[in-house]
Amino acid sequence: EEEEEEEELTEDLDNECSVDEDDDDERSDCSSMNDTSSTASMVLISRSCTEESVMTLSDNKVLKPALVPSLFPNVPPTLYFSTPDETVQPLPAEQRKLLKWKMSTVTPNVVKHTIARSHFKVTKKNHDWLGCWGHHMKSPGFKAIREYQKLNHFPGSFQIGRKDRLWRNLSKMQARFGKREFNFFPQSFVLPQDIKLLKKAWEECGSKQKWIIKPPASARGIGIQVIHKWSQLPRRRPLLVQKYLHKPYLISGSKFDLRIYVYVTSYDPLRVYMFTDGLVRFASCKYSSSMKSLSNKFMHITNYSVNKNNSAYQPNSDDKACQGHKWALKALWQYLNAKGVDTTLIWEKIKDIVIKTIIASDPYVNSLVKMHVRCPYSCHELFGFDIMLDENLKPWVLEVNISPSLHSNSPLDVNVKGQMIRDLFNLAGFVLPQKDDVTPAGSASGSTSSLSAFVKAKSKLATELSSDEKVKRAYFLSQRFADQEFFSSVLDLLTPDDVRVLVEMEDEFCRKGEFERVFPSPSSSRYLRFFEQPRYLNLLLNQWEQKYYLNRQKGVNLLKSLCQKGVHMGNNLDPAHMWSSKSSAVQKLEPHSILTPTQEHLRAGTAVSDRKKAPNPDETTDIKLMPCSRSLPLLASLGTADSQTSQSLHNGDLV
Repeated sequence: EEEEEEEELTEDLDNECSVDEDDDDERSDCSSMNDTSSTASMVLISRSCTEESVMTLSDNKVLKPALVPSLFPNVPPTLYFSTPDETVQPLPAEQRKLLKWKMSTVTPNVVKHTIARSHFKVTKKNHDWLGCWGHHMKSPGFKAIREYQKLNHFPGSFQIGRKDRLWRNLSKMQARFGKREFNFFPQSFVLPQDIKLLKKAWEECGSKQKWIIKPPASARGIGIQVIHKWSQLPRRRPLLVQKYLHKPYLISGSKFDLRIYVYVTSYDPLRVYMFTDGLVRFASCKYSSSMKSLSNKFMHITNYSVNKNNSAYQPNSDDKACQGHKWALKALWQYLNAKGVDTTLIWEKIKDIVIKTIIASDPYVNSLVKMHVRCPYSCHELFGFDIMLDENLKPWVLEVNISPSLHSNSPLDVNVKGQMIRDLFNLAGFVLPQKDDVTPAGSASGSTSSLSAFVKAKSKLATELSSDEKVKRAYFLSQRFADQEFFSSVLDLLTPDDVRVLVEMEDEFCRKGEFERVFPSPSSSRYLRFFEQPRYLNLLLNQWEQKYYLNRQKGVNLLKSLCQKGVHMGNNLDPAHMWSSKSSAVQKLEPHSILTPTQEHLRAGTAVSDRKKAPNPDETTDIKLMPCSRSLPLLASLGTADSQTSQSLHNGDLV
């Protein structure tokens, strides 16, 4: 029966499914496999074949442990995902039985190879899998994901993954914060809603302006046109119309774009990583600004799925070579550096674009996560940002893919995407559950009761916080304007939840491989004002980074001592880690309660929030706290100050 329900994976999977030779589509290698059931199609591989391949793979390879220990005591280890040059040591038989993966019709080979090296088996069941790389699904579907399972999407991420939604959300940010901060995307119009605005802009720009037409939910370059006459505008709707970036930076006469891989491990707190390598995709025909050339897709569109059909297309198999129509991102940086270009500055500008774009999706994703996801552990997501450089080397975001293609049809693709996925899975932090937790829905033992105390505590956070922690969060979120001295005091006393979140962040940082964490960072304070509502955990992590980024080991040692005492478990809590017992610690903060107009103006640069209304019922920016000169307000006094806030406290809605 066990053999009927699960099948083994090997690394030699290339012939197990038909290949879609598209590097830019939102499907992947196995999109042509028939998904005959809700549990997914299986890769059929014999056990004898698997055993032989494992023996061969073990030769001349470095043996690596199956688990990566935490930096901290009393925190569970995470599963290790290896490179092709390594062999992962098998876990004991009972634990190895827990290594189950749910396969999807869109699970790419690069993922299959990576999990195969860590001895995962494919399962047909819905309850026993630990990981799945699959389709995005409607938000209510996330309710079925168990606390020990990870899916490669967040609910609501389509708010930046659809071209029309991306434009709408970035436009809102631009209207609120100005073009100085949000001037990295072309002027866009969504039809039919914006037809009058488009007509006005069209007339103002004149006949020499080029426009690019895109279906809002398409991929692979399908339906894209470049036009300059109103009569050329397609009648079909909906449609996205953008000003065409007609002066791109050219290399050897050709335009190109960058595929930047962005990985979000958490939305609350927000943690964003960028892979330091990526892809550079060239148009296969030299660029011309002539109106007569607008119909030439090989000149104006950089999608691989389009250009591979050009007889002049030149592949490139060397990830270090600047040749052909696809390069590795690191090769581009070397090429530009040799020409005296400051590529570090370009990278910093791209990071700025990425952070702001992800923040634009924050209110939607976090609202849906709270409604539909049992445990924040269960969601993570890889985004593919398409970036173009103009003639001044200014980066512009063209679109964001929520299912970036991981198809690898050349050694270059394998080197870039293989390393990226391996580092991504290590960064994801897969935790091995206890056997009793992996039970069908409705089973008497199907709870998190026997999960490690740390994982159980994290799961519990999805639905409730202690009253003490709610008070601390309410206090720091209530200050509409405050300076660095005030915010730095958030670290004066760390609650169990604070410690858990900081431990997770530091452990993640040590597993990042070739990813770079871009948020939080020592300079992320400037981005806090862009959040539609302030989030306590973002404030906490921001202050931690500012305090310890120059001496990270000092911060790690502090957390080690707290974990040794079991503070992160929340059991038998020492009053020294209870916020309500430290009323004297906030006495010095009374001057921040009342500010003169001049003081408010001066502190506006570090304001957490200047919004006037809440975007959703979880808003906490208008909490009115009693002055802190005598003692910390109790829940009761919070309730008398603001009945709505009191209800939020009891409902566990504080962010």
